[in-house]
Amino acid sequence: MSFFKKLKDRLLKSSSKIEEGLEALVADGAGEENQPGPAPEPEPTPAPEPAPRPEPGPAPVELPDPEPELPEVPDEAPAVPPFEMPDPGPAEIPFETMGVSAAPLPEKPGFLGRLLRRATPATEPRRVLDDAMLESLEELLIQADMGVDTALRVAANLAEGRMGRKLSVPEIKGLLAGEVARIMGPVAKPLPLYKTKPQVVLVVGVNGSGKTTTIGKLASQFRAAGKKVVIAAGDTFRAAAVEQLQVWGDRAGVPVMTAPEGSDPASLAYDAMTRAQEEGADLLMIDTAGRLQNRQDLMEELAKIVRVIRKKDPEAPHNTLLVLDATTGQNALSQVEIFRKIADVSGLVMTKLDGTAKGGVLVALADKFGLPIHAIGVGEKIDDLAPFDPEDFAKALVGIEA
Repeated sequence: MSFFKKLKDRLLKSSSKIEEGLEALVADGAGEENQPGPAPEPEPTPAPEPAPRPEPGPAPVELPDPEPELPEVPDEAPAVPPFEMPDPGPAEIPFETMGVSAAPLPEKPGFLGRLLRRATPATEPRRVLDDAMLESLEELLIQADMGVDTALRVAANLAEGRMGRKLSVPEIKGLLAGEVARIMGPVAKPLPLYKTKPQVVLVVGVNGSGKTTTIGKLASQFRAAGKKVVIAAGDTFRAAAVEQLQVWGDRAGVPVMTAPEGSDPASLAYDAMTRAQEEGADLLMIDTAGRLQNRQDLMEELAKIVRVIRKKDPEAPHNTLLVLDATTGQNALSQVEIFRKIADVSGLVMTKLDGTAKGGVLVALADKFGLPIHAIGVGEKIDDLAPFDPEDFAKALVGIEA
C-alpha cells in the first residue's frame, strides 16, 4: 500500500470534515439559486378595436365585357408538349427546414462516451462564488484548524479572479488543494545529512507527542539505508520510554545507550557523543523527556542539554527535530515558538494525523514559520512515517482521490 493511500484512508477526519462542509455549502447555495420565484402575472389582452366603416363613394360604372380573343391554331398542332415533364415526386427537405426536429439516433455507449460522461457529470451542483460563499469557506477552513490568518489567505487566493463564477465541489477541492500545496511546497524538505560524524539529531517535544516512536522509526530507516546509528535514551525520568527505545533498537539493530532512572540527561548526551565518535557512527539520535512549553524548569533542562553537547562539538546539535502531535491543533503554534527559542528547532515531524480533524494545523505552521517539515506519521508501523509530500498531503486533506 502506498503512503498516499494510507494518508488518504487514515486522514479521514480532516478530509471528511472539509469534504462534507463543501458539499453542504455548495448544495445550499445551489438550492437557493435554483429555487423558482413567484410566477409573473399575465398581462391583460387589449380588446380589438372595431374596424372603421368605409365612407360611401360614387357608384361604380359597369363596362361591357370585352370579347375574348381566340388564339391562332396552327395547321398541325402537336397534341403534347415537345418534351415530357418528369414527375418531381416528394421533395427532399432537410430536417432543419421542415419545422420538426429529427429523431435522435440511439447513442452507442462507447468507452470514450462513458469516460466523458463520467468526467463531466451534467447534474453536478454548482454555486456562484460570492461574498457569502467565501465567508462560509473561510469558516470551514478555520474549523479544519488552518488558523484564521491562513484560512483567510487561502480563501482570498482561491477567489482571486473567480468571483461570480459557478463552482462545483470537485472544482473547489482542486483549487483548495492547489493553494495548500503552494504553501507547503517550500517547507517539504528531507532531513539533511552532513559529512560530520557523528551527526547529532536532538529530538524534542511535549509529553505524548510521539518522540520515542519517531526516533525508533527514523533510526530503523537510516539503518536500512546503510547508516550506522546510535540512540541515546535521554528521557531518564520515564522507564517506559527507555524500554520502548530498546525494543525499537533491537528491531532495527541499533545500539541504545541508557542511564539509571533519574540521572542527568545532559551527562548521558555527552557520554553518548563520546561513544558515537569512538564507534564511527554516522548519526547519534538523542531522545529527550517530554516537557510542556509552559514549564520553565523543564525548558531550562533542555537548554542545559544543548549547552553540554556543544562543549563536545560547537556545531551540535546539527538537527533539532520538534515532534508535534496533530491532535493538539492550534496549540502546536505556541509549541513551535517556545521550542525555537530554547533549542533552536531546525525542522518538524508531525505525528498522529490519522486520529484528528485538525490536519490543517500543518498548513498554518508552514504559513507562519516556514520551518522544514521532514516527515509525517499516520500510524504505529515502521512504514507509517514517510517524507512529507505537499501535493499528496493537500489532496488527502481536502478529500481528493489519488
